Amino acid sequence: MQLLRLLNIIFVTLRFGLDEFVLGHTRLRPLQGPVNLLLFWRNKNSPRGERLRLALESLGPIFVKFGQMLSTRRDLIPLDLADELAKLQDRVPAFPYADVEAILVQAYGKPVLEVFEQFDVEPIASASVAQVHFAHLPGGTPVAVKILRPGISKVIEKDLKLLDGAAWLLHTLSSDGKRLKPREVVAEFSRHIHSELDLMLEAANCSLLGRNFADKRLLIVPEVHWDWCHEQVMVMERMNGTPVSQVAYLRSIGVDIPKLSRDGVEIFFTQVFRDGFFHADMHPGNVQVADDGRYIALDFGIMGSLTDEDKQYLARNFLAFFRRDYREVARAHIESGWAPKDTPIDEFETAIRAVCEPIFDKPLKEISFGKVLLRLFQTSRRFGVEIQPQLAMLQKTLLNVEGLGRDLDPNLDLWKTARPYLERWMSEQVGWRSALDNLKQELPYWSKILPQMPRLIHQQLEQGLSNPNRAELEQLRLEHQRQGRWLRLIAFALVLLVSMQAALILFQLSA
Repeated sequence: MQLLRLLNIIFVTLRFGLDEFVLGHTRLRPLQGPVNLLLFWRNKNSPRGERLRLALESLGPIFVKFGQMLSTRRDLIPLDLADELAKLQDRVPAFPYADVEAILVQAYGKPVLEVFEQFDVEPIASASVAQVHFAHLPGGTPVAVKILRPGISKVIEKDLKLLDGAAWLLHTLSSDGKRLKPREVVAEFSRHIHSELDLMLEAANCSLLGRNFADKRLLIVPEVHWDWCHEQVMVMERMNGTPVSQVAYLRSIGVDIPKLSRDGVEIFFTQVFRDGFFHADMHPGNVQVADDGRYIALDFGIMGSLTDEDKQYLARNFLAFFRRDYREVARAHIESGWAPKDTPIDEFETAIRAVCEPIFDKPLKEISFGKVLLRLFQTSRRFGVEIQPQLAMLQKTLLNVEGLGRDLDPNLDLWKTARPYLERWMSEQVGWRSALDNLKQELPYWSKILPQMPRLIHQQLEQGLSNPNRAELEQLRLEHQRQGRWLRLIAFALVLLVSMQAALILFQLSA
C-alpha cells in the first residue's frame, strides 16, 4: 500500500507539472523538452501557483499543511506561489453535507435538527482535516460546529508511514542522519497530527488555552460546549472576527496595526515561557482579529508544550541573543548537551556571531529568519549540534509568527519588543519571587513530612536495637549521635521554614 501511495505522489507531481520546479535548474534545463514530450497529455496552461495548490489538495492533509506553512513565508517563496497557497488556509474543497449529516447522526444517535435548533448546510470554512458549520443550540445560542473529514485517519496513516520510511532512509544513508534525528522529528509530527483526529482532545486544548488567557486582554479563546462534543464533532462558541491577513480592512475600522503586531509577539512569548503550552498552527486561517483589536484564536488541534528545562534553555538563549552575548549562547548549547562537550567554545562563539550579528538593529522587513535559521543549521552542522525533536513545533510556530508579523508591520522590531518580556520572565524564574513561589509550593509537603521525622527515626533505632551484637552496639551508639545531630538540624530547618512561611504570609498581606 505504501508503494501505491508513493507512486500516486509521483503521478500527481507529474500530472500538475511540478517537475518544472526541479527541471528549471540550469543544469537540468535540457531535460525539460524530453519530459514534456513524454508527458504531452498533461495540462500546463494554468499558473504554476494554482497547479501547486491543486497538487497539494490532491495529495491530502499533510501536504496541505505544508502548503499552509509555505504561504506565510513570502520572504522565501515567490509572491505568486504565496498568494495561491494562502487559499489552502481555509478554502480547501468541502465534503458533501450528506457526509456531515451521517457523522452527526452517528455521533448523537438522532436527527440533526433534534440536536440543533438550526444548522447551516453550507460550511463557513473548510480545512485539511475538518470543516466548520454555523448552527444554533436549543434556546438560540449561536455556535460553530467542527466536523472531521470522513476517512481522514486512513489517509494520514499512509502518509505518516511514507514519511517514517523516508526518515529511516535519511537516518541510515545520510552522514547527518543521526544528528538530525529525522525519525524522532517524524514521530513528534505524528503525535501532533494524531491529536487533530480526536476533537475531544482539541476541545480540551481549547479549554486549557482559554484558562491561560482568562482575562481576554490580548487573546480571545472560544468557550467549549462540552455536552455537544464528540470524538468527531466539536461544538464551541461562535467567534466574530476578521482574518488577520485582511490588514487593509482592519486598518479601515480603526485597529492599531503596530500595536496588533506587538501584541502578537507578547502572546507568543507568554504562551511559550509563562505557560509552556502554545498554539502550534498559527497560520492566518487560524487567527482572527476582533473589532476592538484583540486576537481571536481558532483551531486547537496542534498544540505544543515545553518542559521547565526547555523553557529555561530557550529563555537563556533568547536573552543571550538579544544582548549579543554569543559566548553565552555557545556555553548554553554545550552545557545543555546539545553540542558535544569538547566543542571549542571560542570557535563556536565566533561562528554564531557571524550568523547573528548582521540581523540586529534592522526592522523585520529586512530580516529573514528562514535564511538565519539556514545559516545556523550550517553552523551547527560544523560543530555536531544535535537537532532537538521536541522543539520542532516551536520552530514551526516561530516561523508562523514571523510571517504574521511581517504582513502586519514590516517595521516591527522583534528584538526590542520581546526583550523586556523575556527579561521580566527570567527575573521571575531565578529571582526572589521565584524562591518565594517555590517555597509556597513545597511548604504543604514539608509541613506533612517534618512532624513525622522523629517518629520514623525512633522506629528505625528501635528496630536496630532489637537483636544487636557487641560489634553493632558501638555502631548504633555512633548512629544515635548522628541521628541526634540530624534531629537538631531538622528542628532548626522546621523553625526556619515556619519563619519563612510567616514572612511570606506577611508579604502577601502587605502586597
